[in-house]
Amino acid sequence: MTSTLLIVVVILAIAFDYINGFHDAANSIATVVSTKVLTPFMAVLWAAIFNFAAYFYFTDHKVANTIAKTVLEEYITLEVIFAGLVAAISWNLFTWYYGIPSSSSHTLIGGFAGSGMAYAWIMGANPLIAVNQSAILKTVSFIVLAPILGMFISVIITLIIMNLARRARPAVAEKWFKICQLISSAALSFAHGGNDAQKVMGIIATALIAEQVIPDFEAMPAWVPLSCYIAIAAGTMSGGWKIVKTMGTKITKVTPLEGVAAETAGAVTLGVTEHFGIPASTTHTITGSIIGVGVVKRVSAVRWGVTISLLWAWILTIPVSAILGGLSLAVIHFIL
Repeated sequence: MTSTLLIVVVILAIAFDYINGFHDAANSIATVVSTKVLTPFMAVLWAAIFNFAAYFYFTDHKVANTIAKTVLEEYITLEVIFAGLVAAISWNLFTWYYGIPSSSSHTLIGGFAGSGMAYAWIMGANPLIAVNQSAILKTVSFIVLAPILGMFISVIITLIIMNLARRARPAVAEKWFKICQLISSAALSFAHGGNDAQKVMGIIATALIAEQVIPDFEAMPAWVPLSCYIAIAAGTMSGGWKIVKTMGTKITKVTPLEGVAAETAGAVTLGVTEHFGIPASTTHTITGSIIGVGVVKRVSAVRWGVTISLLWAWILTIPVSAILGGLSLAVIHFIL
């Protein structure tokens, strides 16, 4: 029974990674599609290639390690991991269906934490002691910090580009910005793959440790990162067109120049957070970057009503996923 459940958990985790790919594809391709630099099909193919390419560079797995430590070891069972994944997949599919660019990262963390807390409660312990509060605090803080950092960097990059290109002929500048956007979108996809694939790696490694298949995180077998990067790249190939529309056109109108700035800012922000092992949200980061390029034009260029709606989705993601994780664990516990 245990080995069967472990196989189910691994399959479910890889399925979440695939869903994460098509849910978050919009983050990587929204601006490059909205500026018509690439067709939608070529954009998802381009993004998928660089999502997978990150496998060869991001080998420290710091983000995966942070995810693995979300719930304290004594409150981790396969049932807890299973319930967390069920919650994360449910919320991801719900937000994808309604075109809401919520964070897959925070969905996974919330579901896992919620199921761990429910398990502690069932065992008669204080639910709050089941989670690594420093890891949760670090993740929650970047709900605010990631978009602000992305916005700040995108404003600086936009101003630098505008000053460097102020004497260029508009037609020539437009051509070069479209070429540069291929590079910046590739960089964003590369950073997205490196950050997001690791989150599922952490979950699978946790399951393997819980079943004593491996002794610790450092002993994670090579097939885990490889399968996670393949899954997220395959998911990206499936696209996420409803969210592309929200990200690429509803926040603000994006030109190739602004696309370069937003994507570069997003890639830099994700690279920095990965270096420090922080599971930052690609969705939050690129949204902040797009807002930044809009603000440079004028504050009214940003559709703040849409932005506020997104903010509510960001705030609700972790608590709603945690509740779903807790309910899923309760159902599984009393059935099994």
